[in-house]
Amino acid sequence: MRRLTTGRRTAAAGSAVLALALGATACGGSPGPASGKELGGQTVTVAGVWTGSEQKNFRKVLDAFTEQTGAKTVFVPTGDNVSTFVGSKIEGGNAPDVAMVPQVGVLQQFAKEGWLAPLSQKTATTAGANLAEVWKNYGTVDKTYYGLYFKAAHKSTVWYSPSAFEQAGVAEPKTYPDMLKAGHALADSGLPGFSVAGEDGWTLTDWFENIYLSQAGPEKYDQLAAHTLPWTDASVVTALTTLGEIFKDKQLVAGGSAGALRTDFPGSVEQVFGPEPKAGMVYEGDFVGGMAKDDFGKKLGEDAKFFPFPGVGSGKAPVVSGGDAAVVLKDGKNQKAAQRLLEFLATPEAAAVWAGAGGFVSPNKDVDPASYADDTTRATAASLVAAGDTVRFDMSDQAPAAFGGTKGAGEWKLLQDFLRDPSDPKATAAALEAAAAKAYKN
Repeated sequence: MRRLTTGRRTAAAGSAVLALALGATACGGSPGPASGKELGGQTVTVAGVWTGSEQKNFRKVLDAFTEQTGAKTVFVPTGDNVSTFVGSKIEGGNAPDVAMVPQVGVLQQFAKEGWLAPLSQKTATTAGANLAEVWKNYGTVDKTYYGLYFKAAHKSTVWYSPSAFEQAGVAEPKTYPDMLKAGHALADSGLPGFSVAGEDGWTLTDWFENIYLSQAGPEKYDQLAAHTLPWTDASVVTALTTLGEIFKDKQLVAGGSAGALRTDFPGSVEQVFGPEPKAGMVYEGDFVGGMAKDDFGKKLGEDAKFFPFPGVGSGKAPVVSGGDAAVVLKDGKNQKAAQRLLEFLATPEAAAVWAGAGGFVSPNKDVDPASYADDTTRATAASLVAAGDTVRFDMSDQAPAAFGGTKGAGEWKLLQDFLRDPSDPKATAAALEAAAAKAYKN
């Protein structure tokens, strides 16, 4: 499963919770309309992947919209495959009014299918003022603005156990070599450097993307994401070589490659923050902090801390992100109320509701930092906003699913093979190019 606040990455939610969510036809919406308000008596149906606490907290945002406008809201869980869900609803004549879309590639697909209505000028103006241009670009297809990025994930954070660092006598690393030195010092004190979730191929794509963005730079990152640069390019081989230096080092990878390939994402977090630690650090997005807190009772900023993924070589520190974009479905029954909801979601007030509930980062630079529930999330959000237009969306989420989003296939499978045997980066690059060419058809 590949939805943890970024859209596809919620392995931590648990299969039981997901089964309950998928079994529901709709989650009851906000209270009935308040009399005399602009949308009193109207209902907006919102479809999205969120389950558990994410859905609960988003419903608080919808409740705030009801309070402001009088419109009732109904949230319908889509399951992980938003595209299939929305397509079937449109075909059945029962399209939701709004959908929360977790991948750039899916948003582009929806636009090209003719399923989306352009967002209102008011939404575009508000977003233009409080979002970095890059976020508006990711929501734009063929020069038309369709997708408002409401929720983001900062995927360039390395989480660690302060007690393990203290025992090993290491400080927070500021450079990439210092991060590897810290990993070796941890190993010398009894804990391998990193827990790596090799059983879930998407985590390996994130490792690659951070190294590649820092080493090769944003321009080549964009070209590789669009497959206008082949995966056989020397820059890819260089990044794979760098990644392979970690993968082949048993001091840096808990359990070695074999152990990593048996570790899923929730397990990787448990290996650092669970009752029996097996590693000192785990690289993944800001959502690791939520799991450390909710699943293992860690206090953020004390028992669980993070540092930014350091720049590699002479490159800048990378900021890779993911996010969920709100779109208006053209076949929805309530266009006026749907557009009004998007206008509300574009405001810092809407983001502040979820920020206060926790487990949320907004790309909106006008959100008051005091809205966030803790200093750690506040720092994550500040880092994301400060990156401005240098932020780059998760590359595999921009790719066709056959290459960048399918278990046991494409990039996920090939990087698992590389974790198992990182001895030939050129051969891995060639295999990635063959798979990409087939999936992109360009």
